[in-house]
Amino acid sequence: MRIVRYHQHGAPDVLRLEEAPRPDAGPGEVLIRAEAIGVNFADVQKRQGKPIGGPATLPGAPAGDVAGVVEAVGPGVTQVSVGDRVVAPVRYGAYAEYAVAYASTVFPLPESIDAAQATALPSPGETAYHVLNTVGQLKAGETVLVNAASGGIGHLLVQLAKAKGAGKVIGTVGSAAKLDFVRSVGADDAFCYGDESWVEQVREATGGKGVDLVLETVGNEVLSHSIALAARFGRIVCYGGASGERPPAISPWDFVDMKSLHGFNLYALFQDRPEAVAAGRKELLAYVESGQVTPVVHSRLPLEEAAKAHELMESRVHTGKIVLVP
Repeated sequence: MRIVRYHQHGAPDVLRLEEAPRPDAGPGEVLIRAEAIGVNFADVQKRQGKPIGGPATLPGAPAGDVAGVVEAVGPGVTQVSVGDRVVAPVRYGAYAEYAVAYASTVFPLPESIDAAQATALPSPGETAYHVLNTVGQLKAGETVLVNAASGGIGHLLVQLAKAKGAGKVIGTVGSAAKLDFVRSVGADDAFCYGDESWVEQVREATGGKGVDLVLETVGNEVLSHSIALAARFGRIVCYGGASGERPPAISPWDFVDMKSLHGFNLYALFQDRPEAVAAGRKELLAYVESGQVTPVVHSRLPLEEAAKAHELMESRVHTGKIVLVP
C-alpha cells in the first residue's frame, strides 16, 4: 500500500510517499480502507520537530482522522463489523491507503455524511465538543471568545457554541481575510488579532464586561490578552499552542477576579473518562446529522500531495479542514 512518512524533521518536502505492507488489525483494533484523511496542525508541528506536549520521534508517519470502510477487525472487537462505514482518529500512519485505529474510538458514519467532512468529527470535533462542554462547561446565554476561529477546530467551536445556546460568540483570526468566513459559520462578531486594537474591540463587543468563556489555542501574547478579557468568574480553556512560541509568563494575580485556567488533552479524556467520550460522540454526530454543525472542507488533495497540504497549513491561509484523498 502507499503511505506518507518522513525520516528527518524539516520543511514539508521531507514528507515522502512510500510503499509498505498493509497493516493488520490487532486486539481491539480495526483496519480501515481510507476514503478521506483529515490533516491536523499538531502533525505539522511534529514534522517540524517541535510538537506541543512531547518529544518528536523518527521515523514519522503522521497521525490524522481517517474516514472509510472497515476492512478487518482484530480479536475482541464486537462493536464494529467488516463493511461498516466509519471515521476514527489514527495516531500513527494515517496518511495511507489503509490505517489501523482502536475500535473504541470509532464513529459510525451514516451515508448522509460526506467522507471528507467526516474527518472533522474525531480529533477536531471531539476536541471542540469537550473543550466547550466537559471542560468549559458553557451555560446558555454566556459570551464565548473563540481564538483561531477559522481553523479546523475553531470553526466547529463557533457552530457548537451557537447550537448549545451561547448568548454571543466572538471569533478572532490571524488575518482580516478570514473575518467573513468566521461570520458565515455563525460568529456574532469577528476580529483580527493581528490588529493592535483587537483587545479593545472584543471588550467593546461585550459592553466592557468581558467574556464568560475563552477557548484558546494560539498561545503567545494572545493567551495573555485572552486571560485579561475574561470576565469575573470567567473560564479560559487552553487546548493547543499553534504559534509554536513559548507560553507567556502567567501570574496567580492574573486570576484574582475569580477567573480559572484549564488545560485540555483529548487522549487523557479517552483514557480516563470513556463514558464522557461516548456520550459526546453521540451528541456531536447528532449535531452534524441535523445540520446544526457543518464541517467545512477547504481543500481535497491526493495522497501524493501531502507536502502541499502541510504547506497550506503552515501558510495559515486555509479555513476549515484540509483533507487528503487516497
